[in-house]
Amino acid sequence: QVQLVQSGGGLVQPGGSLRLSCTAPGFTRHSAMAWYRQAAGKQREWVSSISIDGSTDYADSVKGRFTISKDKAKDTVTVYLQMNSLKAEDTAMYFCNCVDFSSWGQGTQVTVSS
Repeated sequence: QVQLVQSGGGLVQPGGSLRLSCTAPGFTRHSAMAWYRQAAGKQREWVSSISIDGSTDYADSVKGRFTISKDKAKDTVTVYLQMNSLKAEDTAMYFCNCVDFSSWGQGTQVTVSS
């Protein structure tokens, strides 16, 4: 397993935007990365993925509102999740996932509320 460090998240009003970040060691650059979320009392669900070649995929519930991207530096890889037009139902703990290493970030809370 590898250490994934998340940042971002917080409280935002409906319709607002947030950006989540997830930084991984550089040797994970050949792994697909993903974001998942888990709302209170519910199972963790997949949100979005980005493959090695940069192709992306999204859950229907976030398609058109969320954007996943990836930056590669010399020693790190950072994956972002830009979340726009946020809704109350997006409220959850968000986790990044390094697919090939079966590793998870520590989670970051996103709360959408007026």
